[in-house]
Amino acid sequence: MAKRAAEPDLYPVGERPPLGMVPALMHGWLVRRERYGDPRQAFQAEVIETPEPEEGEVLVYVMAAGINYNGLWACQARPLDVIALRRRRGAAEDFHIAGSEGSGIVYKLGPGVRGLEVGDEVAIHGSQWDSGCPTVLAGGDPVHSPTFRAWGYESNWGTFAQFAKPQAHQCFRKPRRLTWEDAASYMAAGGSAWRMLHGHAGHTLSQGDVVLVWGGAGGLGSLAIQIARAAGARPVAVVSSEEKFEFCLRIGAVGCIDRTRFTHWGQLPSWDDAAAYDRWLEGARAFGEAVWEAAGERASPRLVVEHPGEDTLPTSLYVCAPGGMVVLCGGTTGYNGTLDLRYLWIRQKRLQGSHAFGDEEALRVTELIDRRRIDPTLSRTFAFEELAAAHGLMAENRHPHGNMAVLIGAPGPGQGARES
Repeated sequence: MAKRAAEPDLYPVGERPPLGMVPALMHGWLVRRERYGDPRQAFQAEVIETPEPEEGEVLVYVMAAGINYNGLWACQARPLDVIALRRRRGAAEDFHIAGSEGSGIVYKLGPGVRGLEVGDEVAIHGSQWDSGCPTVLAGGDPVHSPTFRAWGYESNWGTFAQFAKPQAHQCFRKPRRLTWEDAASYMAAGGSAWRMLHGHAGHTLSQGDVVLVWGGAGGLGSLAIQIARAAGARPVAVVSSEEKFEFCLRIGAVGCIDRTRFTHWGQLPSWDDAAAYDRWLEGARAFGEAVWEAAGERASPRLVVEHPGEDTLPTSLYVCAPGGMVVLCGGTTGYNGTLDLRYLWIRQKRLQGSHAFGDEEALRVTELIDRRRIDPTLSRTFAFEELAAAHGLMAENRHPHGNMAVLIGAPGPGQGARES
């Protein structure tokens, strides 16, 4: 659309341009390599040129953005220096705009886009891939494509700016009953949790299954609990304090475990150090009994939703039921996972990696939310100017239960819902 002479090149945050009118400049929160580290310094508000959507992409005016660990990892260059990675691949930008989920309004269509129109209200997920990849063209799982990347982390132009540039397939109809901030907050955690619980053939949720969920009060954990309960399973939440029990029970956990009651965490001792191994085994057995108590019967978890990694993986594999699966999507306590192979092969357990999600998983979670089967569990919404501080809370593990969002274009909390 041609720009009229009277239209400004830059709009204040919270003031929406006329539909379809894309200003030359935009406000955004940028990370640069020289600022890597503390998110309160790494994220800085800057004014930059508004990007143009390329083949298969759309330009979305961002109303709200979800806050998750991708933003924190990006500003800390952990585990990847995402700017250096893209520069090696030929990218021109020497900055990063994070934000791997969000909600907003489509303002411009790139070449070849079908199924979306300017003015569509959308929720956006953060999984990208090359549509021409042979894996994708053959009908394979796009998450297994060598072209797969996490938008707003491995790729640029995420939702922490007035305009974002996702691929068209990342955009889903915003559930009408949700506020902008609700719609911005559930995709990353919900899609990942759905894939962990439903995406690995042979070990998907069944009615009555006990499911152990680490970090039950967090973003991923809170969605995993609800998805498990919606399938008729019995989720048991592991949390860091009894203060989080009420929250987890309210969203569907059948019981909770305070992990601070146990001290055996860390890498598994060597099997030939009998004294050290016996001390670890005593702690692991006690934790297993706590799982039974929380579940209300002597039933071990058929699925374990893992992400702490180094500290907890040995125990997760131990308490998992024979023939069950530990599904891992991260390593928040470290990456050197250890395990006793005897429990893996003799009891025929499965250790499964699970990374991100595709369109199908995002759609299933959106449908559950639309049908009121699960809730985004949005606990706090931040103003635009609080974005860096919100990531600071996450870095210090002082962020609230559930999920968080930050307002970008929405004028205030509670905007955008059309029906209760």
